[in-house]
Amino acid sequence: MIIYWIILAFIFLVLPGFRVVQQYQIGVVFRFGKIVGTKQPGLNWVIPYIDMVRKVDLRTITLPVQPQKIITKDNVSVDVSVVAYYRVADAIKSIVAIENVMNAINQIAQTTVRNIVGRFQLDEILSERDSINGEIRTVLDGHTEPWGVIVTTVEIKDIELPENMQRAMAKQAEAEREKRAKIIAAEGEFQSSQQLAQAADVMMAHPIALQLRNLQTMAEIASEKNSTIIFPAQFMSTVDDIKRFLNSEKK
Repeated sequence: MIIYWIILAFIFLVLPGFRVVQQYQIGVVFRFGKIVGTKQPGLNWVIPYIDMVRKVDLRTITLPVQPQKIITKDNVSVDVSVVAYYRVADAIKSIVAIENVMNAINQIAQTTVRNIVGRFQLDEILSERDSINGEIRTVLDGHTEPWGVIVTTVEIKDIELPENMQRAMAKQAEAEREKRAKIIAAEGEFQSSQQLAQAADVMMAHPIALQLRNLQTMAEIASEKNSTIIFPAQFMSTVDDIKRFLNSEKK
């Protein structure tokens, strides 16, 4: 009979008090509505029917913030979507200070993104994402600190532009590429003209060099197997000039 009552006591008074807390959780113990402590991961026992355990997840949680239309500083309407990462640092605060942490962060993130992104021009939003992300994270972290929550990262996931703005930016990029191509071509022409000017100066100082160039040109023409070759007038004196040059070199 005694064993029977012991078994009943174990089943109804001891067994219901066991609680399992996962490795990534912490258990907050309420007794008659008042927090009396926390339970670490593992098998724990609390007073059944009196103590209540609320388990808080301590892992980093991903929170996608839905896209929203934002008017930039230069009056361009864009759809911006953001993703935030946060984790609970104080389990008790996250239960007592706020009713629903995820919903609260989602709402404050939407407002913060709208206020901060709206202060920048479109070009700044596209080129300075890192600084904007950091500013949004700082503001969010300031709001969530009293809730025992730390916002670790905020990233602008996508920026959707109107179709007319996309076409305008494509034309601008194409014009910029054409501009760079023309500049490169002009620089090439300038360098080529400098080389030709230097070559002309050399030939002016050494007329024999011009005659040798003529001979080289004639050789290139002959290699093309043309049926007709036109000799320039100055070519007739080329041989005599070369002979005089060689004789002067011997002397």
